[in-house]
Amino acid sequence: MDDSRAWIPSRIPEVRRRRLTAHPDERGEFSELWRASWLPPGVPPFVQSNLSRSRAGVLRGMHFHRRQWDLWVVVSGSALAAVADVRPLLDGSAGRPSVETHALAAGDALLIPPHVAHGFHAPEEMALVYFVSAEYDGSDEHGFRWDDPDAAIDWPAGEHVVSDRDRANPSLHEAVARLRG
Repeated sequence: MDDSRAWIPSRIPEVRRRRLTAHPDERGEFSELWRASWLPPGVPPFVQSNLSRSRAGVLRGMHFHRRQWDLWVVVSGSALAAVADVRPLLDGSAGRPSVETHALAAGDALLIPPHVAHGFHAPEEMALVYFVSAEYDGSDEHGFRWDDPDAAIDWPAGEHVVSDRDRANPSLHEAVARLRG
Protein backbone atom coordinates (compact mmCIF):
# COMPACT_ATOMS: atom_id res chain seq x y z
CA MET A 1 0.00 0.00 0.00
CA ASP A 2 1.42 3.40 -1.02
CA ASP A 3 1.15 5.51 2.11
CA SER A 4 3.31 8.36 0.77
CA ARG A 5 0.22 10.48 0.12
CA ALA A 6 -0.31 10.75 3.90
CA TRP A 7 2.48 13.35 3.98
CA ILE A 8 1.24 16.92 4.16
CA PRO A 9 3.62 19.26 2.33
CA SER A 10 4.59 22.56 3.92
CA ARG A 11 5.44 25.88 2.29
CA ILE A 12 9.14 24.99 2.64
CA PRO A 13 10.17 22.56 -0.14
CA GLU A 14 10.71 18.96 1.03
CA VAL A 15 9.50 19.62 4.60
CA ARG A 16 6.55 17.32 5.22
CA ARG A 17 4.32 16.41 8.13
CA ARG A 18 2.11 13.43 8.83
CA ARG A 19 -0.07 12.00 11.55
CA LEU A 20 0.79 8.44 12.49
CA THR A 21 -1.93 5.83 12.71
CA ALA A 22 -2.51 4.38 16.18
CA HIS A 23 -4.01 0.93 16.60
CA PRO A 24 -5.46 0.79 20.13
CA ASP A 25 -6.82 -2.24 21.92
CA GLU A 26 -7.40 -3.31 25.53
CA ARG A 27 -3.62 -3.63 26.11
CA GLY A 28 -2.68 -0.13 24.91
CA GLU A 29 -1.79 0.87 21.39
CA PHE A 30 0.62 0.23 18.54
CA SER A 31 1.95 2.74 15.99
CA GLU A 32 4.47 2.42 13.19
CA LEU A 33 6.97 5.28 13.50
CA TRP A 34 8.20 5.06 9.91
CA ARG A 35 8.46 2.79 6.91
CA ALA A 36 11.05 3.11 4.16
CA SER A 37 8.19 3.07 1.64
CA TRP A 38 6.74 6.25 3.22
CA LEU A 39 9.79 8.30 2.30
CA PRO A 40 9.66 10.43 -0.82
CA PRO A 41 12.13 9.65 -3.62
CA GLY A 42 15.62 10.98 -2.97
CA VAL A 43 15.57 10.64 0.82
CA PRO A 44 18.50 8.42 1.81
CA PRO A 45 17.94 5.56 4.24
CA PHE A 46 17.98 6.31 7.94
CA VAL A 47 21.01 4.87 9.74
CA GLN A 48 20.60 6.05 13.34
CA SER A 49 17.74 6.67 15.74
CA ASN A 50 17.83 8.88 18.84
CA LEU A 51 15.55 9.66 21.77
CA SER A 52 15.38 13.20 23.14
CA ARG A 53 13.46 13.94 26.32
CA SER A 54 12.77 17.54 27.29
CA ARG A 55 11.32 19.18 30.36
CA ALA A 56 8.61 21.82 30.11
CA GLY A 57 10.05 25.12 28.95
CA VAL A 58 13.04 23.67 27.08
CA LEU A 59 13.91 25.27 23.75
CA ARG A 60 16.33 23.45 21.44
CA GLY A 61 17.73 24.87 18.22
CA MET A 62 18.29 26.15 15.69
CA HIS A 63 20.39 23.37 14.12
CA PHE A 64 20.91 22.20 10.56
CA HIS A 65 23.01 19.79 8.52
CA ARG A 66 24.49 19.90 5.04
CA ARG A 67 24.02 16.19 4.29
CA GLN A 68 21.57 14.81 6.82
CA TRP A 69 17.80 14.31 6.68
CA ASP A 70 15.89 14.12 9.98
CA LEU A 71 12.56 12.49 10.70
CA TRP A 72 11.09 13.61 14.02
CA VAL A 73 8.36 11.62 15.76
CA VAL A 74 6.79 13.02 18.92
CA VAL A 75 6.06 10.03 21.15
CA SER A 76 4.76 11.85 24.24
CA GLY A 77 3.82 15.39 25.13
CA SER A 78 3.86 18.16 22.54
CA ALA A 79 6.23 20.59 20.87
CA LEU A 80 6.19 23.73 18.81
CA ALA A 81 8.66 22.87 16.03
CA ALA A 82 10.26 25.60 13.94
CA VAL A 83 11.91 25.11 10.55
CA ALA A 84 13.91 27.73 8.61
CA ASP A 85 15.06 27.15 5.04
CA VAL A 86 18.64 28.45 4.74
CA ARG A 87 19.17 27.04 1.22
CA PRO A 88 18.42 30.33 -0.60
CA LEU A 89 20.86 32.17 1.70
CA LEU A 90 23.59 29.64 0.92
CA ASP A 91 22.94 30.22 -2.78
CA GLY A 92 23.63 33.93 -2.32
CA SER A 93 20.13 35.34 -1.88
CA ALA A 94 19.86 38.16 0.62
CA GLY A 95 17.15 38.51 3.19
CA ARG A 96 15.44 36.15 5.56
CA PRO A 97 14.86 32.43 5.33
CA SER A 98 11.37 31.01 4.88
CA VAL A 99 10.26 30.09 8.38
CA GLU A 100 7.26 28.16 9.64
CA THR A 101 6.17 26.55 12.87
CA HIS A 102 4.28 23.32 13.43
CA ALA A 103 2.36 22.40 16.58
CA LEU A 104 3.25 18.74 17.04
CA ALA A 105 1.48 16.33 19.38
CA ALA A 106 2.24 12.72 20.25
CA GLY A 107 1.85 10.73 17.05
CA ASP A 108 2.95 13.52 14.69
CA ALA A 109 5.99 13.18 12.41
CA LEU A 110 8.01 15.88 10.66
CA LEU A 111 10.46 15.21 7.79
CA ILE A 112 13.30 17.75 7.55
CA PRO A 113 15.74 17.93 4.61
CA PRO A 114 19.37 19.12 4.66
CA HIS A 115 19.95 22.88 5.00
CA VAL A 116 16.63 23.39 6.76
CA ALA A 117 17.32 24.53 10.31
CA HIS A 118 15.13 23.03 12.99
CA GLY A 119 14.37 23.45 16.65
CA PHE A 120 11.51 23.11 19.08
CA HIS A 121 9.98 24.44 22.25
CA ALA A 122 8.48 21.96 24.72
CA PRO A 123 5.48 23.54 26.45
CA GLU A 124 5.23 20.39 28.55
CA GLU A 125 7.43 17.40 29.25
CA MET A 126 7.91 15.60 25.95
CA ALA A 127 9.80 12.83 24.21
CA LEU A 128 10.97 12.91 20.60
CA VAL A 129 12.39 10.00 18.61
CA TYR A 130 14.34 11.12 15.60
CA PHE A 131 15.79 9.17 12.74
CA VAL A 132 18.77 10.52 10.80
CA SER A 133 20.34 9.63 7.48
CA ALA A 134 23.95 10.00 8.72
CA GLU A 135 25.60 8.61 11.82
CA TYR A 136 26.61 11.34 14.25
CA ASP A 137 30.26 12.38 14.23
CA GLY A 138 29.92 16.14 14.85
CA SER A 139 31.29 17.23 11.45
CA ASP A 140 27.88 18.16 10.02
CA GLU A 141 26.49 20.18 12.94
CA HIS A 142 25.63 23.79 12.22
CA GLY A 143 23.38 26.26 13.93
CA PHE A 144 22.34 29.81 14.61
CA ARG A 145 20.78 31.57 17.57
CA TRP A 146 17.23 30.48 18.34
CA ASP A 147 16.21 34.12 18.86
CA ASP A 148 17.95 35.62 15.82
CA PRO A 149 15.82 38.55 14.56
CA ASP A 150 16.68 37.74 10.93
CA ALA A 151 14.91 34.39 11.32
CA ALA A 152 12.06 36.02 13.29
CA ILE A 153 10.72 32.73 14.66
CA ASP A 154 7.51 33.23 16.63
CA TRP A 155 8.50 31.30 19.78
CA PRO A 156 6.15 31.34 22.78
CA ALA A 157 6.72 34.23 25.18
CA GLY A 158 8.33 33.62 28.55
CA GLU A 159 11.49 32.13 29.96
CA HIS A 160 13.10 29.27 28.06
CA VAL A 161 15.58 26.66 29.19
CA VAL A 162 18.33 26.89 26.55
CA SER A 163 21.63 24.99 26.48
CA ASP A 164 24.96 26.82 26.60
CA ARG A 165 25.66 25.52 23.09
CA ASP A 166 22.42 26.95 21.68
CA ARG A 167 22.92 30.22 23.55
CA ALA A 168 26.45 30.55 22.05
CA ASN A 169 25.41 29.85 18.44
CA PRO A 170 26.31 32.60 15.96
CA SER A 171 23.79 34.77 14.17
CA LEU A 172 22.00 33.33 11.15
CA HIS A 173 24.10 35.36 8.71
CA GLU A 174 27.37 34.46 10.49
CA ALA A 175 26.46 30.76 10.29
CA VAL A 176 25.67 31.06 6.57
CA ALA A 177 28.88 33.02 5.91
CA ARG A 178 30.93 30.27 7.61
CA LEU A 179 29.42 27.64 5.32
CA ARG A 180 29.80 29.77 2.20
CA GLY A 181 33.38 30.79 3.12
